[in-house]
Amino acid sequence: MPELSPEFVTIAMLVGVLVLVITGFPLAYIIGFLGIIFGIFLWQEQVGSVFYLRIYRLMLNRVLLAVPLFVFMGAMLERSGIIERLYATLYLWLGGFRGGLAVVTIIVGTIMAATVGVITASVTLLTLVALPSMVRRGYSKSFAAGAVTAGGILGILIPPSVMIVVYGPMAEISVGKMFFGAFIPGFMLAAGYISYIVIRAFMQHDIGPPVPVEERAVPFVKKSGMLLVSLVPPAILIFSVLGVIFLGIATPTEAAATGAFMATILTIGYRQFSLKVLTDVLTTMMRLSGFIFLVGGMSFAFVGVFLGFGCNEVVTGWVMGMPGGKWGAFGVIMFVVFLLGFFIDWIGILFIMVPIITPIFEALGFDPIWAAIMVCVNLQTSFMTPPFAMGIYICRGAADPSLNVTVLDIIRGVIPYVLIVLSVIVLLAIFPELITFLPGLMIGD
Repeated sequence: MPELSPEFVTIAMLVGVLVLVITGFPLAYIIGFLGIIFGIFLWQEQVGSVFYLRIYRLMLNRVLLAVPLFVFMGAMLERSGIIERLYATLYLWLGGFRGGLAVVTIIVGTIMAATVGVITASVTLLTLVALPSMVRRGYSKSFAAGAVTAGGILGILIPPSVMIVVYGPMAEISVGKMFFGAFIPGFMLAAGYISYIVIRAFMQHDIGPPVPVEERAVPFVKKSGMLLVSLVPPAILIFSVLGVIFLGIATPTEAAATGAFMATILTIGYRQFSLKVLTDVLTTMMRLSGFIFLVGGMSFAFVGVFLGFGCNEVVTGWVMGMPGGKWGAFGVIMFVVFLLGFFIDWIGILFIMVPIITPIFEALGFDPIWAAIMVCVNLQTSFMTPPFAMGIYICRGAADPSLNVTVLDIIRGVIPYVLIVLSVIVLLAIFPELITFLPGLMIGD
């Protein structure tokens, strides 16, 4: 067989992924196909054995057991009715302000992010609960849809985040420390979103009108009681997962199991549990987890070939040779991740890019937790940047057809949120302690 240079293989494999993704083929099949084709040149008849060993190694990673458990927790919580009650309560408190319902949407999205961690569930639930409330009360469709989409995708960053559970083992970084490194950036995004909503609603009075007084005429004491009752279940769930990790009581995998158990207990307590609910939750868990592990397995095989040819050294040389020193190299990596978000699912980006960029971050001297969270914050944009833009299409698919919310409405609505994410990335680069502070306080790993 002819010998292939590392430079040729690097270009062929990376460009091949982008070109084939644009054709519409599933990512797992694309990277599996490219891995096999180039793997034959590298290992010949042993390619099957090498692929098997790499995929087997991935499946042995104990931390990744948290993925189906967190998906189960999020899917169960979605059906518990807790989020609907929380939205109805905050609606009474903030609905009287201009843009108040959009602010409520972001707040609920933030709380959901700390309890659900699965954006499909978060965006769908907010679309069903919040979008009709806003559009039918005179909110601009793009303004309302943007808040729903941006609020829902916070769940992929704020712990417990499936993205972080996938990222940590691949980069050999503590998932627990990544969880707490993501907290402040996640809340910064939420605060930025709320600030944008308040300012724009103040400047454009017709874009988010206040809710009429008669719709929120509830005594203060009753409202306060409703707020307290609606906040207790999420607080219990958050502590059962993140509290035990922070205190060093449990590993992320054990905490995920605790969270799944508590979500089930809460669903039973709210009398929403049934055999059908359990079946639907398990189906969602198996479908999403299976998708993640399929892409992960094929990506591990793909990356094995990539590393086997020495392509990582080629990429490292290209990046390290960029003008601007370490920050120039870092900027190139972040720009590439941002561009990939237009075309590839976050799962594929992580499984392909993390093994390549992690050694580069180390060579550049960046704190591994900081660098990893910066990539995760960057990937927030991938849910809002077409043509892929999973968040946009989930919102469009879940929206009530009678609202007449189009994909173009949602795209217009999310553009400001993409700019806010990019602004937060700049702030985190200037003040890295915003990421590294909380992990430094943790007890254990």
